[in-house]
Amino acid sequence: MQTSPDRHEYPAHWEADVVLRDGGTARIRPITVDDADRLVSFYEQVSDESKYYRFFAPYPRLSAKDVHRFTHHDFVDRVGLAATVGGEFIATVRYDRIGADGTPASAPADEAEVAFLVQDAHQGRGVASALLEHIGAVARERGIRRFAAEVLPANNKMIKVFTDAGYTQKRSFEDGVVRLEFDLEPTDRSLAVQYAREHRAEARSVQRLLAPGSVAVVGAGRTPGGVGRSVLGNIRDAGYSGRLYAVNKALPEGQKELDGVPAHRSVRDIDGPVDLAVVAVPAEHVPEVVTECGEHGVQGLVVVSAGYAESGPEGRERQRALVRHARTYGMRIIGPNAFGIINTSPRVRLNASLAPEVPRPGRIGLFAQSGAIGIALLSRLHRRGGGVTGVTGVSTFVSSGNRADVSGNDVLQYWYEDPDTDVVLMYLESIGNPRKFTRLARRTAAAKPLVVVQGARHGAAPQGHAVRATRLPHATVSALLRQAGVIRVDTITELVDAGLLLDRQPLPAGPRVAILGNSESLGLLTYDACLAEGLRPHPPQDLTTAASAADFHAALSRALADDRCDAVVVTAIPAVGEGSVGDAALAQALRSASAAAPAKPVLVVHVELGGLAEALSAAASTAPQAAAGTPSQTAPGPAPVEERLPTTEAPEGARLIPAYPAAERAVRALGQAVTYAQWRRDASDPGKVPEYEDIDEKGAAALIDGLLTRGQGLTLGTDDTCDLLGHYGVQVHRALPAPTPDAAAEAARTLGYPVALKATAPHLRHRADLGGVRLDLAGEDQLRQAYAELTEQFGAPEELRPVVQRMAPRGVDVVVRAVIDPAAGAVLSFGLAGAASQLLGDTAHRLIPVTDREATSLVRSIRTAPLLFGWRGSAPADTRALEELLLRVSRLVDDHPEVVAVTLEPVVVASHGLSVLGASVRLAPPPARDDLGPRTLPAY
Repeated sequence: MQTSPDRHEYPAHWEADVVLRDGGTARIRPITVDDADRLVSFYEQVSDESKYYRFFAPYPRLSAKDVHRFTHHDFVDRVGLAATVGGEFIATVRYDRIGADGTPASAPADEAEVAFLVQDAHQGRGVASALLEHIGAVARERGIRRFAAEVLPANNKMIKVFTDAGYTQKRSFEDGVVRLEFDLEPTDRSLAVQYAREHRAEARSVQRLLAPGSVAVVGAGRTPGGVGRSVLGNIRDAGYSGRLYAVNKALPEGQKELDGVPAHRSVRDIDGPVDLAVVAVPAEHVPEVVTECGEHGVQGLVVVSAGYAESGPEGRERQRALVRHARTYGMRIIGPNAFGIINTSPRVRLNASLAPEVPRPGRIGLFAQSGAIGIALLSRLHRRGGGVTGVTGVSTFVSSGNRADVSGNDVLQYWYEDPDTDVVLMYLESIGNPRKFTRLARRTAAAKPLVVVQGARHGAAPQGHAVRATRLPHATVSALLRQAGVIRVDTITELVDAGLLLDRQPLPAGPRVAILGNSESLGLLTYDACLAEGLRPHPPQDLTTAASAADFHAALSRALADDRCDAVVVTAIPAVGEGSVGDAALAQALRSASAAAPAKPVLVVHVELGGLAEALSAAASTAPQAAAGTPSQTAPGPAPVEERLPTTEAPEGARLIPAYPAAERAVRALGQAVTYAQWRRDASDPGKVPEYEDIDEKGAAALIDGLLTRGQGLTLGTDDTCDLLGHYGVQVHRALPAPTPDAAAEAARTLGYPVALKATAPHLRHRADLGGVRLDLAGEDQLRQAYAELTEQFGAPEELRPVVQRMAPRGVDVVVRAVIDPAAGAVLSFGLAGAASQLLGDTAHRLIPVTDREATSLVRSIRTAPLLFGWRGSAPADTRALEELLLRVSRLVDDHPEVVAVTLEPVVVASHGLSVLGASVRLAPPPARDDLGPRTLPAY
């Protein structure tokens, strides 16, 4: 057997960190000759029963020959992986390739035997399942397609590991042994199993951080005012329900308390477990603290210390070392340079942050990469939170800082199933794994609203964030997030506006809006804002300034009872004059009427004058500011006028009414809720990826394989492009080269008149507006005249590269593109052809594979879509044919990841059928798909 060129090279790319079922982490790496002592120590800690299950006989110790065999691998036919915590083995897995005659490694084959051994103390943590994913990926890389495993019938745990993996398998029983054989090619079921395990593990890892039973603040200074001392005081003052410790190595001998909290000089000195350590020491002292925490069994760290990647290259290396060091001990990290975490649950009451005020308990989950933005969001939610009964507040808050380890993806996993969180608000400055974020966002948004504002949209990510490059513009990324159900907003003001509405009110059933109030002008402003947001407002009902509270109650009740209304916006100006409606009475009237119809959202637009705002929030101002058993908090100072937004306290069981100081803010939030509600309804039936009988997937694969033998990446010529697209039922109109007038005339005779003459030089390609395209040439004389004009105006034929093409039926010119982005994955784009659409950025995008429903929405989502549907009396275009074209291109790129770019331009969509007049395809070896590989934490 010929030796593989990398046979004896250590495969460093197989190293990975994984999150286990209980939320802890482990490192998976290849076993090497230097691991003999670790292997022996590991084996000594395995029970006799587990050894018997592994070797089918009593096997108390490993012989020298065994140790040599289990630590010497060629990394091709014989591979061993170990899961480690604290540098020590907790589990191992190995495969041996089976030769053609059934003996290991006697000849090349695509099958291998696999066997596991897990230390008893770590069984049940999902270690074997993680190892199976990784050894399976290694085997596929080495050309192995199937695993075989022999297991004793009584070894139910290991049988379950194999059967639950989701691979296609067969099972047999012979000679008292269960033999399992399974293919290693990922299936829909195996990926679903992998994602489910990833979700449970990552959610659990975040839950351990947000709800610890004990916390140590490391770096709590002896004098007030420092970061560590501030965090310690905030945790204590919030009434934390667990055990709290202060740690400072400079404490005088004999000092046992700090601010009334038990104090120690080292984490090692704490008698009892520590679940979470908040690290607030200078960066150069953090490694020592991490070691102490790891050896004491701390489960996770919140590192508020600065001096890491945000400070430059040296700090970035320090940050990588920090993550590597913490993961060695199975710990996860929030930070470094983090603002901290908050959990308002009465079971926890944790304020392990630099925020001096605990936000009101509520049902909004809040994530901010920036500490400064986190402070602003907490402050705005606090000011607009209202009272305690039915309050809008925060369930949990995470400020990730440099997010070197725990990211927004991890926290989404937690919030998805957190019963205390109904709405998720996120401020992101970078998305480390857009493909995964989109997948998680889609699942989360189907259960609860997810609102995102993204900073650094038009420039590089903050220096502290290590993110993979994406070639997609921000507008495209935003479109893909909206496809996943994310409510995209542009400012933190809009983030809070949308969050409060979604938390306080039901989702609207449609876009029909009733407007009523005591100001005709404010009603008209609201009406205009509704039209601008694409809503369908009813004419405003003016109750006049003389309207009483009863008038408001009656009008709101009628609007909510109207089947033609999906939401109501109430506009109100302060009462003026003797006998006018009182603010308190008006507030009560609105609360009472809305409570009688809880299925429709109600919003208030008010003018910040007089006492209406105070009346609407009167209950909030008199209610206690903390949960039962929590020390009361001092409310923030007076807010600016535009931020003192009222909130009505509804009767028990009813929702609060959000109020806004400007019509456009209220309506924008309502418009976002309407769009999201429609997405939720559509998500229940996302459609399907259709099958087409004329698609020749195998033929396309063979063609692609043959073409890629020419090089690592190439743009296909015209014939190869037409051939490949033809395998997927996409027919491209022939374009014959016309290097001379005579060649052009011959091409026209071959194709048949009328024809088009086109310059294919890059600066003129598809540019009829520049004169690079001459259409409807009915005969040879017209063709020769057009040829002469073209070359006289733009240059010699060799510069213009003219072609002749048969005229297609008249219609609407569109462009279809697909591209593989290294970060986001495969993206399908659609828009009308022409400079106007390009200037407006009027292009719609969807992630591939596209379903039939998504293709339909893609065509209709561009602003110029009316041109396809008979605008101003023109004939409607054949959008069914266009949708089918989009689906066929999506299938091509999804079936063959080597197709990294496709452009169809122009595509003329006529009233019946369409014509693809230009096409280009680029092939390259497919980029790595980390979502198809084994579970792994991002590399540091």
